[in-house]
Amino acid sequence: MAAERAAFVTTWFDEIWNKGRLDAIDELFAEDGIVHGLGEAGGEVSGPAAFRPFVERLRGAFPDIEVKVEQVVDDGDLIAARWVATMTHMGDHLGMPASGKRVTVTGMSMTRLRDGKLVEGWNNWDMLSLMQQVDAIQPAAQLLP
Repeated sequence: MAAERAAFVTTWFDEIWNKGRLDAIDELFAEDGIVHGLGEAGGEVSGPAAFRPFVERLRGAFPDIEVKVEQVVDDGDLIAARWVATMTHMGDHLGMPASGKRVTVTGMSMTRLRDGKLVEGWNNWDMLSLMQQVDAIQPAAQLLP
């Protein structure tokens, strides 16, 4: 069972993010599921219908996104994953012009499953680094005289 739960995490990232299979959202995300840390100002996203626009915006900005799961820890109730995403900023879907820059972002996600679907998730990823890499904001060292 632990191997199946760990495989869920890699399947989630591979199907939805790496392959861009939007149908996988409905297959893997429970209707009453909730994801923390992805909505406006880091808020919540509830259900597949609300999660789909987040995926479309991010993949629109970074259509070649590739997420590699580096480590998975399963404690029986929660599954934690440490991951690295590499991608090229090719679209303006995040409200800024495409920079054409190749970026790398790290993050961690925790997931709770029920009947083989995500029912709750928590996400923490390095948005500051992402914004700096696409020149949306200047690193602090460059802001100082």
